[in-house]
Amino acid sequence: MTASVPPRPRMQDVAALAGVSQKTVSNVVTGAVFVREETKARVEAAMAELDFVPNLSARGLRSGRSGTIALALPDLATAFSAELLHRIVDAAHEHGLAVQIEETAATPERERELLARARSHLIDGLILNPIRLEDSVIRYADRLPPLVVIGEVEQHRADHVRVDSRLAAADITRHLLSRGAERIAVIGGDDNASFATATSRLRLEGVHDALREAGIARDPRLEVNRLPWSMASGADAARTLIAREVAFDAVVAFTDSLAVGALHVLHEHGIRVPDDVMVTGFDDVEISEFTSPSLTTVAFDRGDFAESVLDLLESRMVDRTAAPRSRTLPHRVVERASTGRPSSGHRP
Repeated sequence: MTASVPPRPRMQDVAALAGVSQKTVSNVVTGAVFVREETKARVEAAMAELDFVPNLSARGLRSGRSGTIALALPDLATAFSAELLHRIVDAAHEHGLAVQIEETAATPERERELLARARSHLIDGLILNPIRLEDSVIRYADRLPPLVVIGEVEQHRADHVRVDSRLAAADITRHLLSRGAERIAVIGGDDNASFATATSRLRLEGVHDALREAGIARDPRLEVNRLPWSMASGADAARTLIAREVAFDAVVAFTDSLAVGALHVLHEHGIRVPDDVMVTGFDDVEISEFTSPSLTTVAFDRGDFAESVLDLLESRMVDRTAAPRSRTLPHRVVERASTGRPSSGHRP
């Protein structure tokens, strides 16, 4: 004999258990109307006790909203992506939104699919981090859904949240110059156009700005880029620099992951950090504080970044006709042990 399946809990069951109206339960589920915290807690406890799952598809049909947004990053494997993802998902939940996660890499087709989903109201809005404007669908789309662009791609079609990467790279290069560096190597930027992303271009320009101010000529032999920007790529880039037999006394790595790889290889070759070569990173991910030596890096408040993104996206979901807005968040150089004053530079 087959056991009967208990009926699925309904909204009226939740209302009866919580001692409120069905409308109040609906308001708690949708977040559309303010509900007192005491009442909201009773409703949520009743939902948990009954294992009640709201019918979000029906809610979407009635409201024109799905309650879901999409976040698309180029590389989910990096420490920076993981930390940024955590902050944005946390902020989205505070705003009552679920988040669909996508990895776009350098594939415009994936961006195009996300735009199509937004236009079909399968998602309410999109947070997109393109790596190059020329590769991004936002450059060619005839109309854009509610969209916030994050990262370094310069564009004026959609709302934008960013850190001034060019200025930040210049600032951390100035920090090295102030510590006595004269031969600064770069990991993450070079003249290879096929490897150049918006981020690598801006950060390399920032390094060049600081060198120019100091009267130091750029040396392309000190510039290496390897993709993806991982620890393994940083290690490979450091080996390339050493193999070129060109003197350097500091390294500006365009991410902390690249810097960690470089630290490993310098240690392998008996090159002391910071005594022989100073090393800096970018992003201030958690590991940067626990490397040996700890890593000097560029930091910004990712919590503020996430809130800015969600604020702009929710505003855009309400009013698609407003002019695009841009927010640039402040950054700072976090000085740690990897940039103590060197006694000598690395000499091949």
